[in-house]
Amino acid sequence: MEDREQAVRRWFDMWLHARDEGILSLFTPDCVYTEIWGPVYHGARQVKHWFDEWNTRGRVLHWDIRQFFHWADQTVVEWYFQNRMQDGRVEEFDGISLIRWAADGRIASLKEFGCNIHTYAPYADGPVSRFRDEHAAWF
Repeated sequence: MEDREQAVRRWFDMWLHARDEGILSLFTPDCVYTEIWGPVYHGARQVKHWFDEWNTRGRVLHWDIRQFFHWADQTVVEWYFQNRMQDGRVEEFDGISLIRWAADGRIASLKEFGCNIHTYAPYADGPVSRFRDEHAAWF
């Protein structure tokens, strides 16, 4: 389990430092990576291309691991994420990554899920719901 956690930490650190430190050795050649908001990358080379291209448009400010769960060939990582895009927009959310590991210890699939950190209680003032009048987040 420690090797798996180190691999995840290495992946997050690459984003924090905007530096590829072994993407092609971290992911299997035929991996599938699904981002929170919909894009899917097929293969380690496409994951690397996305990483390199994205880092020309934005900067990851925080990707903090809260906890790991392991079961068989899978790991779930709970985390907090924040970035700043070149246009000044800041995005932040809580999330989890569901990871399936290949027999050789590399990532075969990774699927992200997100949760808005700006939560509220719609029934705080009584039995009638009061939802915010706002556009839902993209995830």
